[in-house]
Amino acid sequence: MGLFNVNCNEAGHICDKSQYSEAGLWEIIKLKIHHSYCKICREHSKRNSVLTKLLRSAGIEILDEKSKAKMEEDFQKELAKHQEQ
Repeated sequence: MGLFNVNCNEAGHICDKSQYSEAGLWEIIKLKIHHSYCKICREHSKRNSVLTKLLRSAGIEILDEKSKAKMEEDFQKELAKHQEQ
């Protein structure tokens, strides 16, 4: 592909990264260029943006990595108990 062109898969990946402020300036520029000629990806980005805003406004909290690891460890311990029976 050319310097500015990205395929739809790459555009989707950049879209996801930009929703979480992880996309660099160059990626955003390439995404904007892709959106200028790809209606499907442009619509996907709009829907993705709306979904992200809804999730943020819902006040959903996620577990930190330490809590996730503890939960997994507890689950595995309980599972092992039940498999022994």
